[in-house]
Amino acid sequence: MTTTNNDRLTAAFVEALQIDASRVVDGLEFNSIKEWDSVAHMTLVAALEEQFDIMLDTDDIIDLSSVAKAREILGKYDVDF
Repeated sequence: MTTTNNDRLTAAFVEALQIDASRVVDGLEFNSIKEWDSVAHMTLVAALEEQFDIMLDTDDIIDLSSVAKAREILGKYDVDF
């Protein structure tokens, strides 16, 4: 089975936030759940960089505020969903 970019995005959130994949929805936002605090945010950045073999700019790290925003940011790095 082929792994999609959506699967990889979900995997990064699951790994970094230690949450169930069913919770990874576009409306999930930074600090909206206890698991997504500032420490988990940096873990998420590392997981996204690893999953997609990219290096996020500082502005993108700061702007990463939701699953939907993650999709938008990754689009700047030629990741299609």
